[in-house]
Amino acid sequence: MDVVMLIAVGLLTGVTTVLFGFGGGFVAVPVVVWADAALGADAMRVATATSALVMVVNAGFATAVTPRRVLLALRGSGRLLLLLAAGASAGALATRLAPADPARWAFVAYVALTIADLLLRPGFLRPPTRAGGTSDTPRPLPAVLGAPIGAIAAFLGVGGSVMTVPTMRRAGHTMHVATALANPLTLAIALPATAVSLGVAAVPAATDAPVHLVGLIDLRAASALLLGALPVIAVLRRRPLRLPDRTYAWAYIGLLAAVAVAMLLSA
Repeated sequence: MDVVMLIAVGLLTGVTTVLFGFGGGFVAVPVVVWADAALGADAMRVATATSALVMVVNAGFATAVTPRRVLLALRGSGRLLLLLAAGASAGALATRLAPADPARWAFVAYVALTIADLLLRPGFLRPPTRAGGTSDTPRPLPAVLGAPIGAIAAFLGVGGSVMTVPTMRRAGHTMHVATALANPLTLAIALPATAVSLGVAAVPAATDAPVHLVGLIDLRAASALLLGALPVIAVLRRRPLRLPDRTYAWAYIGLLAAVAVAMLLSA
């Protein structure tokens, strides 16, 4: 495992946590699959579990330093958070039971379909406007979406932001607000997913591979990723980048495309 490379990727996860609400999951999964390639097909299971731990810390820290006035947009979302957590628990268990190779291709297909949806369906690149012409007309995220979002996100190790950010965007939030709110929602998914991953036995292949696991989590990879990510989150929360909203939306799509390519290359 190249620890220096993992720390460098951790810097990128810090950027994606602040700018895109990813919590690091979309970036962490491909790189942990690469770093733990000695596990063979089981590398995908370890990557999703390790990604969940990285997201707990990144999303928790990013939420803690988010202005309270932004977080108030989630007021009254208790049922949504509970359903996200319930779905995440089921998704994390499914990761342990599902074949590893299909999970890898499901990750790629999911990202590709998401990119197509963002490009082709109205509301993401240009959010809906009111009759008066303003776009800041946010509506709450429907609680009924919590369970499926949590299950899919935990199964793929992606934190849910790839679903919550577009949904909040189409509900009228700016990219800055939608990505900031994605972090507490990611935390609701990543916490139970991490608990499940810590509570299951390590994969059999790990006994013959130079990878030391706690449950399904590669703590060395997670620590290196977080070492790079946390300082970046602290700096960017204090001095946020000011991107035009439409440019911000295109950057989000571009990052998803880069992640899909990275997962294909790690196959």
